[in-house]
Amino acid sequence: CITRRKIMKKQTPFRERVWQFMQGRNGVDALYNFLLIVCLFLIIIAIFLQGIPKLIVNALYIAIISWALFRYLSKNLYKRRKENADFLRFVKKLTGFFRLQRDRIRDRKTHVYRRCKNCKNVLRLPKKAGKHKVCCPCCSHRFEVYIAGFAPKNDKK
Repeated sequence: CITRRKIMKKQTPFRERVWQFMQGRNGVDALYNFLLIVCLFLIIIAIFLQGIPKLIVNALYIAIISWALFRYLSKNLYKRRKENADFLRFVKKLTGFFRLQRDRIRDRKTHVYRRCKNCKNVLRLPKKAGKHKVCCPCCSHRFEVYIAGFAPKNDKK
């Protein structure tokens, strides 16, 4: 009689072999996930193309999948982690830029954004007309900021 335990024991060696095979390999990281999403996007685009453009897109997604698999199975952890860290740094810069633009639009009536002349950090200041002395929270650099006068809207007719 085959019991559940015997079935589970038969499955365990395969899991162990896979686990042993993946020992010391890079595996899944943020860059790998991004590459797979790009490949999925290219496959969907290739469905709607014909002729030479389809061949180019197919070659591109096969190259990206090959690179992703190479990174996944690579034993050179130092280089793969450096690649992933560079990718994450780039993504952080990109998302930070768009987040700043979103915040500037959201706060355009109440706040002004200025850069610190010393460390180039962006400071969010209340929108009050005139000269103001500002101290940067990052580098403690003190400087003056001039904010142009803003006339309040009069809705009276």
